[in-house]
Amino acid sequence: MEITRKADLKTIDGPAEFFTGKVTITGQFQRHEPSRVGGAIVHFEPGARTAWHRHPLGQTLIVTEGIGWTQVEGGEIHEFRAGDQIWCPKDKKHWHGATPTTGMTHIAIQESKDGSPVTWLDHVTDEEYLAGPSALNSGR
Repeated sequence: MEITRKADLKTIDGPAEFFTGKVTITGQFQRHEPSRVGGAIVHFEPGARTAWHRHPLGQTLIVTEGIGWTQVEGGEIHEFRAGDQIWCPKDKKHWHGATPTTGMTHIAIQESKDGSPVTWLDHVTDEEYLAGPSALNSGR
């Protein structure tokens, strides 16, 4: 058994190459083979978001605080809240982050394929992001 204490978890800033706005990543981990699972706790300040990206085996997000938005390329923006869980299907180009006015924290869990859990793509533009969710997709 291996226990990492909260006091020992490292927090880093989300790299500007992969995120827009202020993002912090805490407790990032990648288990050793034969396991493929990895994850982290990711906090997005209001207006912060990921770049477009894909996960070769999908990703689960467990929202612990705040309100966020997510979108699969070509689809509508959906709103989610603390307590919600999101499944990002494998190989689907998507993004997720906070709303313009409310921060959001989620636990991200994904598996690696051929040594990589994610393929990062281009940044989500302000125009794409600020389109926001329709009333039907706000979840409330």
